[in-house]
Amino acid sequence: MTNHNSLKIHLIAVGGAIMHNLAIALKRAGHQVSGSDDEIFDPAKSALETEGLLPEHNGWNPENIHAELDAIILGMHAREDNPELAKAQELGLKIYSFPEFIFEQSKNKQRVVIAGSHGKTSITAMVMHVLNFQQKEFDYLVGSKVKGFDLSVQLSDAPVIIIEGDEYLNSTLDRVPKFLKYHHHIALISGIAWDHFNVFPTYEGYVQLFHDLADQSPKAGSLIYNEKDPEVKKIGQTKRTDVNSIPYKTHAYTVENGQTFLKTDNGKVAVNIIGEHNMENLAGAKAICKQLGITDTQFYEAMATFESANKRLTPLKTTPEAMVYQDFAHSPSKVMATTKAVAEQFKDRNTQVLLELHTFSSLNKDFLPQYAGALDSAKQPIILVNEQVLQHKGLPAISEEEIKAAFKKDDIQYVRNAEELKAAFNGLAKEGNLLIMTSGNLAGVPIMELADDWTK
Repeated sequence: MTNHNSLKIHLIAVGGAIMHNLAIALKRAGHQVSGSDDEIFDPAKSALETEGLLPEHNGWNPENIHAELDAIILGMHAREDNPELAKAQELGLKIYSFPEFIFEQSKNKQRVVIAGSHGKTSITAMVMHVLNFQQKEFDYLVGSKVKGFDLSVQLSDAPVIIIEGDEYLNSTLDRVPKFLKYHHHIALISGIAWDHFNVFPTYEGYVQLFHDLADQSPKAGSLIYNEKDPEVKKIGQTKRTDVNSIPYKTHAYTVENGQTFLKTDNGKVAVNIIGEHNMENLAGAKAICKQLGITDTQFYEAMATFESANKRLTPLKTTPEAMVYQDFAHSPSKVMATTKAVAEQFKDRNTQVLLELHTFSSLNKDFLPQYAGALDSAKQPIILVNEQVLQHKGLPAISEEEIKAAFKKDDIQYVRNAEELKAAFNGLAKEGNLLIMTSGNLAGVPIMELADDWTK
């Protein structure tokens, strides 16, 4: 963001993944930035400290809020009774959620919003990579670390912004999906699989969010949709006056000796990503790039050098006989797609899976049956449900029988803490590939320790 006028901005809940990146981006743009949070962990803590933005004390202090502030940015983590929020309201200060602030800074840009229950981070990362490779000017907001970009937010004078559009709630004051706050010109919906069960208790209500996003498409705008997903196809094929509906499906590809090649009109193109779901993601990214003036040739040239977004089927260790992958997968559709991708890429190798169930949805007994069949491509997978996480979230214990019944798989090894995890892992015949899927911390067991042990 070019600093025509330096603003004084305070971020409530500055320790969040996007919020701390936004704080750093605003400071680098020349604004006076402060922030607060009740607790801040790495990597946010170290990043804020390096930039001189780490609050002196944890906790909320109404004295942080004063009449000279130009804007308050409210993180989703902040509750409605937050004392700093109360003071800001009392003073009549301008309060934004981070999606509202991003929109405010992007009113004069072409806004591209990439949404879906799965794949949105990967598609956003692909589009960012292609535009960067082809030296196009653009801003962005993405939910993960992307190679070649040191922050997950950029606001400048660029004419376009690429936004990963999350369906989660905007803020404690405004409980609507974040992606409705960006007012897109181009939107993509990658797929719909019930998620955030604790916030969206019915499947129908969850699906409606994506109908609302599509219905928000402006005249002369574009809606890009994955026609392989039945729910998304229904949304994409709904008639909307003067909206350009663009379907996509899996990009043609082949796997030869563990290497994926795209099939194109000009021959095969080797890529570093694997799995049918990623070939769908790539086709979606290609459709967006086409709308932004990128030719097929430019797209393939760039994608040949793309490496997956952080924790999205990221290779941790590689030997001639084995690979260890890390993935953020936690929802049933992501777990199934990721496991299938590794199994199909290396048909001659065993695929060993370690899955940690960590989110509210995945630890809810009413939601667990959604995982039926998700690990069918793996033999004797290890599933971790950390007892301490259950207690922290106030959820009841889950039995081994309930896990096996939910996944419809009897050869699951079920573990509940670090000791049981290590014992189960040490009992494995360490052959073939290892896929570690978690949005948690494996009960404190270091992932690289497991990766090193697997490949030694």
